[in-house]
Amino acid sequence: MGQAQRTHHPAEQYAMTAYRRAFVAGGCYFFTVITQDRRPLFADPANVARLREGFHRVKAAHPFEIDAAVILPEHLHTIWRLPEGDVDYPLRWRKIKHYFSIGMHAGTLRPSLTKRHEKGVWQRRYWEHALRDEADWQRHMDYVHFNPVKHGHVSKPVDWPYSSFAQAVAAGLYSPGWGEQMPASLSSLAQEWGE
Repeated sequence: MGQAQRTHHPAEQYAMTAYRRAFVAGGCYFFTVITQDRRPLFADPANVARLREGFHRVKAAHPFEIDAAVILPEHLHTIWRLPEGDVDYPLRWRKIKHYFSIGMHAGTLRPSLTKRHEKGVWQRRYWEHALRDEADWQRHMDYVHFNPVKHGHVSKPVDWPYSSFAQAVAAGLYSPGWGEQMPASLSSLAQEWGE
């Protein structure tokens, strides 16, 4: 996971001047995406299945790898690896959010949402972080997999059904009992990681 040169994305020209996204060609990224007003849409297994289908469809059209993912009732965290030379994660998120939103009941419609023809299913923005090195990647992997415990949904990561933790255990990245205690890598968390 070497340092890649920062590439400017065409969407940056339309961005608010105080808000900039990191675009690293072929980079590895951590994301936090939240539902509008933190509606617990993913408490419904049918909505989790719909979100997963959105991911599958977008990956088929715009390839990327998912190193880790966790879906909680009102937000999700993922770690993606983009193909070499590719920086367009905003396109992928836009398409995933769009697919999921089709047929969903609208949330609270504010004038700003109506003006942009949005349904109020998702928060408009999301948190992204370009992972710098292997240590940064491991810390974020731990954060993704420990998140259901952090939020009090389960007592250990292996018990959460909407997580890549089982695949990570099968790949030898974690032991099945990992996360029953606060991982050392997360013991000094000072930021909320986009939550």
